[in-house]
Amino acid sequence: MAFDVVMPQMGESIAEATVLKWHKQVGEAIAKDDTLYEISTDKVDAEIPAPAAGTLLEILVDVNVTVPVGTVVARIGDASEKPAGAPALLPPATPVEQVAAAAIIQAPLEDENSLEGRLKAKSSPLVREMAKQHGVDLAKVQGTGQAGRVTKEDLEAFLAKSPAAPAPSIAPALPAVHDPSAPTMGITPALAVPPTPVAPAFAPGERVKVEPMSRMRKIIADGMVASKRTSAHVYTVFEIDMTHVAQLRNKHKQAFGSQFGTKLSFMPFVMMAACKALRAYPVANASVDGDNIVYKQDINLGIAVSLDWGLIVPVVKNADMMNLGGLARSLNDLAERARTKQLKPDEISGGTFTITNPGVYGDTFGLPIINQPQVAIQGVGAIVKRPVVITGPDGTDFIAIRQMMFSSLGFDHRIIDGATGDLFMAFVKKELETSTFGLE
Repeated sequence: MAFDVVMPQMGESIAEATVLKWHKQVGEAIAKDDTLYEISTDKVDAEIPAPAAGTLLEILVDVNVTVPVGTVVARIGDASEKPAGAPALLPPATPVEQVAAAAIIQAPLEDENSLEGRLKAKSSPLVREMAKQHGVDLAKVQGTGQAGRVTKEDLEAFLAKSPAAPAPSIAPALPAVHDPSAPTMGITPALAVPPTPVAPAFAPGERVKVEPMSRMRKIIADGMVASKRTSAHVYTVFEIDMTHVAQLRNKHKQAFGSQFGTKLSFMPFVMMAACKALRAYPVANASVDGDNIVYKQDINLGIAVSLDWGLIVPVVKNADMMNLGGLARSLNDLAERARTKQLKPDEISGGTFTITNPGVYGDTFGLPIINQPQVAIQGVGAIVKRPVVITGPDGTDFIAIRQMMFSSLGFDHRIIDGATGDLFMAFVKKELETSTFGLE
């Protein structure tokens, strides 16, 4: 009897996923728990194991097709169940067929707990941001995407048909074109400014190669644009002497590896220093909710990991409760599983502060974009040897070769003042230059 392979629920808020790759072809044998296919969701890419052993009889969803969770995507069974000469790949099922096969729509469109309701609510970050700006309830927008998901085009069409909502103001609306006879109440009316035309990406006849963005690239693009539009980004950059950390690392890395079973890089030192700074300056471990500041009581460090196909930020939960060994093990484990698509959705969510390390590529320092809904992000530059003026205990100055690093803090000026951002980084600097980190 054939066994149905269904699109898994990769987290409570995930309503759909896209098939990225099939690791087996129809007619091939597969063992239970062997990787069968890869998927991409709004949160994570993942490899999905086969739920049973047998022969892959049918592939029902082709690569790059997005379907709701619960959709039957393939069937596994005994090879004798599949007639010889049957097609290797059936045409992708229509959304109606997929949803009916999964039998997972049981509520009206207005029910936010139904599949359609969740798909509307989980439209792309760009669509949700647009809806928020225009005061639109996505449940009232007719979606043409997968199982009723509202797309950017759907929302733009809805807005074009709807009367523009008047912007709140403390004075009567002023005419768009200046009328000398109109009452101004002492305010000079502004002339209407036409939108800036968008230049075409390429000219007719220009030699170009055009390829669609990957799902992950589109998610990153939407998130970065939304973050720049949301937070008032300000940056401060500090120069930190990492010679002390380098000496600690060289002295203890062999014993550390034997004790904790993992390598000791510079990043766990930065993570521990950041955790202490976040306790000292909790506003950097917060979020903005309207006119309220939400102070997060847990410190969950997001660590940006560069992948061949994009960028992902796995999260070390309760990082401030860990010693150097715990931080190193968690960091190395998450980074490795990120590169092999083994992360779970809850391992890339819930971050309260992010650290990114462009220095691994030789950058002097980076000015990264804040990872919403967080309010701060630390960038770690390359550690290089440079001549530095040192003042000895007797006040004498001399030049020494030191291991130096520039580190930046990008912060949301809505709730973090410049002085607070500087004090935060001064705290990190002092920790990295003087702390023993529990090693001595």
